[in-house]
Amino acid sequence: MNAPHDWIRIALGPLPGLDWSVLRAEDHFLYRRIADSDRAVLAVGRREAVAAPLFNEDGCALGWFFGALRYEWKDVLFHRHGVDADHCAWWVPRFVVEWRSDAVSLHVPPGDEAMARAWVQRAFTGHEATAVPSAPLEWHKHCPRERYIASVRHLLAHIQRGDIYEVNYCTARSTVAGGFDPFAAFGTLLQRTAAPFAAFFRQGQQFALCASPERFLAFDGRRVTGQPMKGTRPRHTDARLDRKAAEELASDAKERSENIMALDVMRHDLSRIAASRSVRVEELCAVRSYPRVHQMTSTVSAVLRDGVTPMDVLRATFPMASMTGAPKLRAMQLIEEAEDGPRGLFSGSLGFFAPDGTGDFNVVIRTLLFDADAGRLSLTTGSAITALCDPEAEYEECEVKARSVIDALCDA
Repeated sequence: MNAPHDWIRIALGPLPGLDWSVLRAEDHFLYRRIADSDRAVLAVGRREAVAAPLFNEDGCALGWFFGALRYEWKDVLFHRHGVDADHCAWWVPRFVVEWRSDAVSLHVPPGDEAMARAWVQRAFTGHEATAVPSAPLEWHKHCPRERYIASVRHLLAHIQRGDIYEVNYCTARSTVAGGFDPFAAFGTLLQRTAAPFAAFFRQGQQFALCASPERFLAFDGRRVTGQPMKGTRPRHTDARLDRKAAEELASDAKERSENIMALDVMRHDLSRIAASRSVRVEELCAVRSYPRVHQMTSTVSAVLRDGVTPMDVLRATFPMASMTGAPKLRAMQLIEEAEDGPRGLFSGSLGFFAPDGTGDFNVVIRTLLFDADAGRLSLTTGSAITALCDPEAEYEECEVKARSVIDALCDA
């Protein structure tokens, strides 16, 4: 593996839009958007798989490392079942394209500059294909409304007994999509959702088209920031109704309690690796608006203790509090009992560590998973179940989240 000083940065300046279809020739890639820092990165190809990223004492990665963390990594972290590699994949890319505002840069190991520049010439054409489905897709819900409501009532019984305070319960839907083009579809999804922590991932014939509004963790040297998200309202075309929906979300006692419980779990997780008295709540229950939904988000930060690496932070906090519950371990046990099968990449994370000490990992939600061999699309959505919840309203919240993705692709 190349040492960090071996990577060469080539400033390219402003370029026309990326043609996503150029990625058809790549069996492995990961694009990640980080909107609040006006940044995006694209890992092209896989130079080598690694067991885990390496860091120096300042928390800077010794090279570029990209990772795909499946929800079932929890079984290794909590129960020591299996090995990390089954659910926690890390790799060094052939090269990295990075956007910072309007400027584009290449990060390339020495000797590959000509190859990477040639790729850029093919990729940045200004042509961005959009998905035009030939017919609406017919989605099959794996959990009908009646069974969903029965499952929520079962979970509520555990809450009433005091076993848990909150649990994230999810259900899936799927469809066979002949002729589905993930490259054009992702361009459309990104454009129409403006998802701040979007991702586009390919591993062989498996794709993830992720329009995530939620960050899991951001790293900047020895500082780490988490942003649990709980609380959703649909957007309205009528400005008055839209403003009212955002105001209702901001003042909703149930939504605030869900958000604060997830925040408390993340605070506890971070305290395991943080320097003394460094865990701080930066923002509490802030409402942020995206093209199709309003979301409630809180922000917590911490400084890493001496000897703790960013990888230790991932191990201490995964799976994210917003996708599990409180207490986390018991909530995950009940999730396994209630849901139909493993979550896989859904409610896991896609992200990276860079040599400049930064890193960013999202929460894989609002995500289409596409199996190209089977021509099959799947979409999973969920919500937080608490003592104050109404099962019918929780079902409708899952529908709102699903429609925010499906409608963005014109498959209503």
